Amino acid sequence: MALLKPPPLPFRLLTSRLLSYAAKHRCSCDCLTHRAFFRARTTYRPVRVSNGFASRNGGIVRAFMSSSVTLEEAHGQTGSKTYGSEQIQVLEGLDPVRKRPGMYIGSTGPRGLHHLVYEILDNAVDEAQAGFATKIDVVLCADNSVCITDNGRGIPTDLHPSTKKSSLETVLTVLHAGGKFGGSSSGYNVSGGLHGVGLSVVNALSEALEVTVWRDGKEYQQNFSRGKPVTYMTYHVLPSESISLQGTRIRFWPDHDVFTSSIEFDYNTIAGRIRELAFLNPELTITFKKEDKDPTKVLYNEYCYAGGLVEYVKWLNTDKKPLHEPVSFRKVRDDITVEVALQWCSDAYSDTLLGYANSIRTVDGGTHIEGMKASLTRTINNLGKKSKIMKEKDVSLSGEHVREGLTCIISVKVPNPEFEGQTKTRLGNPEVRRVVDQCVQEHLTEYLELHPDVLDLILSKSLNALKAALAAKRARELVRTKSVLKSSSLPGKLADCSSTNPEECEIFIVEGDSAGGSAKQGRDRRFQAILPLRGKILNIERRDEAAMYKNEEIQNLILGLGLGVKGEDFKKEALRYHKIIILTDADVDGAHIRTLLLTFFYRYQKALFDEGCIYVGVPPLYKVERGKQIHYCYNDVELKRLQNTLPPNASYSIQRFKGLGEMMPTQLWETTMDPTRRLLKQLIVEDAAEANVVFSSLMGSRVDARKELIQNSENFVNLDHLDI
Repeated sequence: MALLKPPPLPFRLLTSRLLSYAAKHRCSCDCLTHRAFFRARTTYRPVRVSNGFASRNGGIVRAFMSSSVTLEEAHGQTGSKTYGSEQIQVLEGLDPVRKRPGMYIGSTGPRGLHHLVYEILDNAVDEAQAGFATKIDVVLCADNSVCITDNGRGIPTDLHPSTKKSSLETVLTVLHAGGKFGGSSSGYNVSGGLHGVGLSVVNALSEALEVTVWRDGKEYQQNFSRGKPVTYMTYHVLPSESISLQGTRIRFWPDHDVFTSSIEFDYNTIAGRIRELAFLNPELTITFKKEDKDPTKVLYNEYCYAGGLVEYVKWLNTDKKPLHEPVSFRKVRDDITVEVALQWCSDAYSDTLLGYANSIRTVDGGTHIEGMKASLTRTINNLGKKSKIMKEKDVSLSGEHVREGLTCIISVKVPNPEFEGQTKTRLGNPEVRRVVDQCVQEHLTEYLELHPDVLDLILSKSLNALKAALAAKRARELVRTKSVLKSSSLPGKLADCSSTNPEECEIFIVEGDSAGGSAKQGRDRRFQAILPLRGKILNIERRDEAAMYKNEEIQNLILGLGLGVKGEDFKKEALRYHKIIILTDADVDGAHIRTLLLTFFYRYQKALFDEGCIYVGVPPLYKVERGKQIHYCYNDVELKRLQNTLPPNASYSIQRFKGLGEMMPTQLWETTMDPTRRLLKQLIVEDAAEANVVFSSLMGSRVDARKELIQNSENFVNLDHLDI
């Protein structure tokens, strides 16, 4: 074994840590929709109980403590009056990453934690796009580490001429060091990693990282901790039967000092990203495994889609009624590769348009999406005016009408992409818009001229969307007229708050007047508003826009929240409350109402989830009384844990809350509405494709698909909890 560099630091053994209870805790009233595609950021607060009961997490928590220290006093205590060269700090190496991790991975919560996996995974996919890797193995290890292995060329290990360190150590410890900066001399023609910071950022934010490289008939290994090497790089010659082995394996343990939430990777979240990559790279096979000490809980799946984007569109439209077979093409122009697959469905009233640049999901769109939308609208209008379907030549379809019911995937491969930020949420290359626009127009025009029946179906769907939009406009005007006549634009049942600052205001959407009455009496009127709903709102997944605007409960939601008009650009400043909290009973009807509301918010204004405005309130299920002592339990696990702490001969009573209306106003405030003690779940869409599929399955018109979904989800059901 050869020694290439002495270790600068003693290697510290890292032991696995137990997950905190807060991370593992799950509310028993979670509906299937939440599990499928939402990541619920859970905010835990202790629940106060009378006569000395401990807080829910067993600790003493001080929340919302005010201070009388003035601004000048605070500055005098925490800062220095002098400001000179000695106050200027120069961060070296990977210290900037540890100092400001949010700049590189977006956040130090669950989203940033999963972004570490995506950085390593994208590097492996870049090897596949370059034509050197065909398989990637991803493993979520039982000790909360992640191991990703590819069979690409392997990271170079020879001495780097600039850093005088091995190239392996260079790319792991130096920012902006990599082989993806473009040009004929780079190691990649097209890649998702552009800034040379991905691998080094993961290294900087990991308690430990182990890298193994198979290259040139040798196996190289080196260990790191928090961005610094803790062992020298070693190598040994591979045996003759493995002499052709090549590739890279990265295993890392995220740093508990960096991430604010517990270190727990979500299998479904990562699986969604892996599925996307497999669809986008038909020649690639990706395996995904989650290890567990219990063999029965081990999860494994293999992803390989030879059909590429066409299979992706079919998967998205599994529960819909397509108007035609998917239309797809692949064109290369000006060194930019454009791949598109699209399909219209008759029973969908919204569009699903997903964009990718170098296999990176551009959630905020970009020039490729803009080019796609412009070309679609112009092409359909031009062909429509030539056909007999659009009899009125002056009628022009807007982009929203053309895209109603459309599912479209566009993937571009750009040699020198311009992303906004390290998290790469938007593509900025202006030349991409022109290329996409031309390619889509050419192919779509050719296809629809050869398939006039498909064109007729698309035009009929678009014209129906136009008619529905005109009817919706009349319905909206009627709503506004009613509002003017009532001299108030707010629904009558809304109990508004006194504050006019949306950032501190929150609204509880509750079911029924009974729960609404308790909530109105128990709330803090300064910043909490209550909007009771009468029964179940309209399922907008099955209805068009005109029917939606005629529904009184939806009118109340739109007016009460200040949502504006569907299809318009989202304006957060127009929202009347920045926290929209869905508060329903912990039963089947409550779960159904919650799902209907989530469907409305997702289809009407998806940006509410992106802005983090949607929450689910979690009321307690049980009230346990022993003498003058009272404790609230949020699920059966907590109830059993509490019972185990009581003496065997203890006398106590248990009350099961079947609805919010059963709770006294003070109880509802203490357990569910008090910001210092309540339990809230913030809902954020992690996987737009999965969200679209699940909403279509749960709330769409196809009963057979929903029946199959329920049958496949039987492992989520606890038969003891069924109310039959």
